[in-house]
Amino acid sequence: MATVLIYRRFPRLSRVTPFSTTAKYKAKSGSSKSKQKKEENPETANARTESVATIQLLNPLDYRVLYNPSAYAKSRGASQQHAARSSGQALGDTFTSPGTAQLQHTFSTASSQALPPLRNAPPKPESKPLLEPTTSASLSGAQTNEEVKKEKREMHDSKEDPRVFQKGRPEYRSLSYDKSEPVETLPLEEGDSILRSMVDCKGSHSPGTIADYFRKLSRLPVEQHVALVSEPRFNTLCCCAVRNLGSFSTSDLIDVLKACVRLVLPPTHPLLNACEKEFCQRVWDMNLDQLLLVADCWRCLERSVPSYLSILFSYANMNWKDLTLAQFVQLLYIIGEGRRSPADLTQKIESMILKYLDSFTLEEVGAICLGLFKSLSGISDHVMRKIADRVSLQIEDMSTYALVNVLKVLRYTRMDHLPLLKELVKVIPARIPATNIQGVMHIALTFSSLHYFDEGILAAIAMSLPSRVTYCRSKDAAKFLWSFGCLDYEPPNEEEFYSSLIEQMHRKLHEFGKFPEHLLTGLLGLAFVKRFPEELIDYALRDEFVRKTRGSKYELRKDLFTLSKSVEIECPSYQGSRLPPLLSQEMTEMVLNFAEQEIYVRHEIVEATSLLESMLGGPEYVKNHMILPHTRSSDLEVHLAMDGHPIPFNFKDPVGDRKLKDIGVSLTDDLLTQLIKGRFSSHSPVEVENEARPHSQKWRDEAQTPHVGDHAVLSGGTLITDARLQVEPKSGHCLETPWSLTLNHQPQEVKLALQVSNRNHYCYSSKRLLGLHRLKRRQLQQLGYVVVELPFWEWFPLLKRTRLEKLSYLHYKVFDPALLSRAG
Repeated sequence: MATVLIYRRFPRLSRVTPFSTTAKYKAKSGSSKSKQKKEENPETANARTESVATIQLLNPLDYRVLYNPSAYAKSRGASQQHAARSSGQALGDTFTSPGTAQLQHTFSTASSQALPPLRNAPPKPESKPLLEPTTSASLSGAQTNEEVKKEKREMHDSKEDPRVFQKGRPEYRSLSYDKSEPVETLPLEEGDSILRSMVDCKGSHSPGTIADYFRKLSRLPVEQHVALVSEPRFNTLCCCAVRNLGSFSTSDLIDVLKACVRLVLPPTHPLLNACEKEFCQRVWDMNLDQLLLVADCWRCLERSVPSYLSILFSYANMNWKDLTLAQFVQLLYIIGEGRRSPADLTQKIESMILKYLDSFTLEEVGAICLGLFKSLSGISDHVMRKIADRVSLQIEDMSTYALVNVLKVLRYTRMDHLPLLKELVKVIPARIPATNIQGVMHIALTFSSLHYFDEGILAAIAMSLPSRVTYCRSKDAAKFLWSFGCLDYEPPNEEEFYSSLIEQMHRKLHEFGKFPEHLLTGLLGLAFVKRFPEELIDYALRDEFVRKTRGSKYELRKDLFTLSKSVEIECPSYQGSRLPPLLSQEMTEMVLNFAEQEIYVRHEIVEATSLLESMLGGPEYVKNHMILPHTRSSDLEVHLAMDGHPIPFNFKDPVGDRKLKDIGVSLTDDLLTQLIKGRFSSHSPVEVENEARPHSQKWRDEAQTPHVGDHAVLSGGTLITDARLQVEPKSGHCLETPWSLTLNHQPQEVKLALQVSNRNHYCYSSKRLLGLHRLKRRQLQQLGYVVVELPFWEWFPLLKRTRLEKLSYLHYKVFDPALLSRAG
């Protein structure tokens, strides 16, 4: 029974404060955890007023809807959806990991009792007629027509919806199984007569007769199929078929398999085991139409047949030039549903796409893209651009389902096809309300993955989602949060939008144990927009959940690291679980090692570092490092006194940590003079080119001439002046220069964090920062840094200009008087 949740809206200013957001619900069946009541206070912002909102859970745990309508609504002029299912059974997705679909059978909730599994079905007396007329399940009286329509729109049948393209050409009738094709219903009495004959003749039937029995029994009314499959006399028929499979003609064997599809035999049924072995032996004696039809039947039965598919792909590889258009599309569909891409077919697939591209229907284009996406097939930019060109010209006539399939592969190839994106902006917003929630998720994820920001599309998604949020899988909710956070977009209904998704994340908490990546995806998306649901974060940082992340096929430690450090900086009052220190240290070292090899060495960063050292007076005035390793990008750190003088602070030997063991350094008169007057002459800033001497040179010269009271070597607070005194460091420790010694009176200073940005930090063709980089700058400011950007649209062109122009630009950035006022 649904539970009504009542919560208060908090002022916007309290957003960064951790808050409890656990949904309260009850489930009739489930783990003990699902029975625990938890209070939820979704964070909301309602300017200066306090209001009360009521949210009703429309889709509690373990709820099953009645039908399997098509996933996405068609646009005007698009081809018709496939026919309605004749069976009351639904074959829908459970929550899925990326690239992997997991299917389960669910039955109508209108029936008060679930049908028993085949293995537990009690045998029925042979004297009693097996088949009796039954009435089909009716809709619950409590459901309104509007609710039924909503459920029909929201449900996605992952087995049937991808097959819509098969309705577009008659050629597919010989390549695929169409269970919506009308058949003459077999009278119940005749079906019972067939089963009695199996007992009377004790299995002494010819292969042709057995095949004919299967054909006829599959025409019984759909509501009789479950009872038939559990009938002992039908089992006798199956055993008789298994014994005689080798004697069946290929056409009879295919008819038996098609009958199994119509009767919905369990994928592990013994008859199917025998059929698979027999078909594997006959592959080279069959034609391609038959091979593709059999593969399609295995898909309908949800049976994994990797051996058969391997042989099929080898056959197709040898007969590639003979493939017709329909055979090629059907083959690519089978490749996608099998979730594997034969490496030796990649180039041939691309050549066939280009060959038939102008002849494909729009649904076939969508099917091809879905096959490429599901099988993770590599596709060249050239071919992807050709597909996008074709779609952009006919986007108005394309069904939303097919269009979303194109977006999936567009996202996978990271193709920034501007004409298509501009056309999508025109047609997508109007389609959002009628699009299945999973389709909406893929639309949002595509735009965020391509870093393409369009407020019209995002606003349409945000306004449509809260009323449908209970249809979101854990994956959907997480991807919505990630997409909006990545693009740093907070819609007009932001509080309702975010609170509804956070609440759904709580409802789906039981799924995150199996798919931990989804929880971290959602929480990072929330962190980007400065939202931190405390209970979800506490759950994600518990040792138990951290251990589960190790079993994921994704590298999740970096996400845990980013989340944990962000909470540490932005939520100082947080009292929940923390990431183990050892894991944080391990991740810090891993990120820094990567930065040394891949980030610090980039030309634009190396050039900026070198020029800043020249301008300010040496490497001790600039540090190229990651101030916040969990944000995975570098910074150029510079310190200025409040009067604008550069302050040296980076004293690590750039050549390497030279450790001096058991040696002494004599403090001679010459050394003392050098310490007082400045650095060795070989490193004097006088050598800096005249063109690099802006008006701040005086500040640099003064900063390099330390005062005795500030920078002389200290020992117990006393200035060491005895030239014969030796400074002996402890064994295993570095000998520090006088600059790094702690001072009694540090001058107040401004810490600058210079960001050398690039295009990947921004939305496509805009100056809108992405969520991760917005988070980084926000956290740097919270830690007391003044963020100064060297934007790529200014800095990159300067890299080709003269040294003087680059130094002048950097001087303007670093010595901007406004920085000191902002710090003050």
